[in-house]
Amino acid sequence: METMQTHVGKIETRLRKWGKTLDKLAVKADEAGAEVKADYRKNVDDLKTKHQAARVKLDELKVAGAEKWQTLKTGVEGACNEIEDAYRKLKSSPEK
Repeated sequence: METMQTHVGKIETRLRKWGKTLDKLAVKADEAGAEVKADYRKNVDDLKTKHQAARVKLDELKVAGAEKWQTLKTGVEGACNEIEDAYRKLKSSPEK
């Protein structure tokens, strides 16, 4: 079974990677044409909001005791899955 520290480390790595990707996507959104820019930027902003929510959940997980860890772990994993899904949708959008 994975320890809490190992799991937190893996999630932190994923969130850092997505944070860097979001920064790149934000630059693309700013460079996009006016007709594409607004919708694409909204999608990037939505993805950033999900990223921030996952970061908050991860911070909660870090300070949780062992008894709360399993419950919070599920919430963090769900937030990470939402980010992955949103990123895939954004990446496959015609505005990319």
